[in-house]
Amino acid sequence: MRTPALTSRLGAEALGTFWLVFGGCGSAIFSAKYLAPNVVTGQGIQLGIGFVGVALAFGLTVLTMAYAVGHVSGAHFNPAVTIGVAVAKRFPWKDVPLYVVAQVLGGLLAGLALWGIARGVSGFDATGNLAANGYGDHSPGGYTLVAVLCAEAILTAFFLYVILGATDDRAPTGFAPIAIGLALTLIHLISIPISNTSVNPARSTAVAFFNGNGAPAQLWAFWVAPIIGAVIAGATYHLVTGVDRRDEDITGVVDPEDLKPTVA
Repeated sequence: MRTPALTSRLGAEALGTFWLVFGGCGSAIFSAKYLAPNVVTGQGIQLGIGFVGVALAFGLTVLTMAYAVGHVSGAHFNPAVTIGVAVAKRFPWKDVPLYVVAQVLGGLLAGLALWGIARGVSGFDATGNLAANGYGDHSPGGYTLVAVLCAEAILTAFFLYVILGATDDRAPTGFAPIAIGLALTLIHLISIPISNTSVNPARSTAVAFFNGNGAPAQLWAFWVAPIIGAVIAGATYHLVTGVDRRDEDITGVVDPEDLKPTVA
């Protein structure tokens, strides 16, 4: 099996994380609440996509990019996922730091792009309006730090369980991106009111500094909790399921020879 060069894998991770942040956070910034003018009544018509639409947008970003570049890098797009699969012994630790750097940089570029576009409308104030994650007063539902930490850790753990299971060679071939994308959609449906949903330190970092309003000071929670959840899942998946695929790479690299039909 031929493994793509590390530079190609890092580029794929940056590209995928950019798309995740731009598509997911962008849907929250621009489309979650949108009022179109009603020329008859003079009142606005709600055309926004709401929580459901934002949740679906995040899931679709992962699904589409997993198909686009999963065969190059494994489609992590998330430092917690990279660390979790390394703990599961299905990804080399030596590549973890560079993967994380690529993901954070890709996310920050997306955050910069969102900030620049959002400023293109008169009256827009970026402070507090760039889909940042938060707890306490900065939680959409006012949830406490402890509640947010628990939710983020649990949801990230289950996200990684899905990833590890969907990429098992006994799972239906070619459907892993769908399962993973739907899992992320479900996670957002659960937790947008709790923390605005992170489960991804790169996603949180991407918009925190452009958002301001306390988000940078709370960013630590959205690194700590997802990583703890991912570590727990990575360390226990083989114990819980009895499926031990440790020491098997999860980069997602596919040898073109494996795609050729066999002749009986």
